[in-house]
Amino acid sequence: MEKTKYYGIYTKQNKKIKYYTENLTPGISFFGEKLIKENDKEYRETNIRRSKLFAAVSKHISNLFLKKNNIVLYLGASHGYTPSFISDIVSEGYVFCLDFAPRVVRDLVAVCEKRENMIPILADAKKIDEYKDRIDEVDIIYQDIAQKNQVEILFKNLEFLKDKGYVLFTVKARSIDVTKHPKQIFIEVEKKLCKNLKIIDYKILDPYEKDHCFFVCQKIN
Repeated sequence: MEKTKYYGIYTKQNKKIKYYTENLTPGISFFGEKLIKENDKEYRETNIRRSKLFAAVSKHISNLFLKKNNIVLYLGASHGYTPSFISDIVSEGYVFCLDFAPRVVRDLVAVCEKRENMIPILADAKKIDEYKDRIDEVDIIYQDIAQKNQVEILFKNLEFLKDKGYVLFTVKARSIDVTKHPKQIFIEVEKKLCKNLKIIDYKILDPYEKDHCFFVCQKIN
C-alpha cells in the first residue's frame, strides 16, 4: 500500500489504480467494499464511480485539505458511502452527516452506529435553524446535493465553517438547469462561489460522474 499526496488516502497500483483508506472499524464492510489487510492494518477499497470525492482524486485535484482530527459537515450524506471514507480519513475527528430523506437516513444511522465519529442528522440543508444547535464549528463543509439552488444552500451553511476553513463542493449541472450545457453551468457556479469563497481548484468529473464538477474552496473574511 502506498501513500498518496492526500492525507489518509492510499493507492495500490496493479492493472488499474485504486484508492483506499485505513479502516476505522476493522472487519466491517458496510457497502460490500473490499477489505485488504497489510502490515497489521486493514484498508477499505473505494469506488471512484460511486464517490465524487475519489473521482476528484482520480482526476488529480490539487488538495482536499482533509486530515486527522478535522470536524466535517457533510451535506447530502445519503446512505453514508463517501462520509464513511471521510470518517476513516479524519479518524479522531468527526463527521456530521446530514440528509433530509428518512429512508436513506435509516441506512445512514446503521453505519453511524458502528462508527462513533459519524453523527447522523435528519434535516433539510436549506433550513439551518432545524439543526444549528446540533452542529459545532467545522473545519470543512462537504456538499453533494442535487438541487437547483446548490450554491445558495452552501452559502447558508457557511456560518458553520471556521474562518479560512475549506469547502469541498460537488456541482450537479443537470439539477441546476437541463437546458444549458454543463460547462456553462460550471462557469456560472464559479462566478457565484467567488462572491464568498476563494476557489483553489476544480475538476470536471467526466467520465466517472457525468455532468458533475468538483470545487475545492476556502472561506474568506
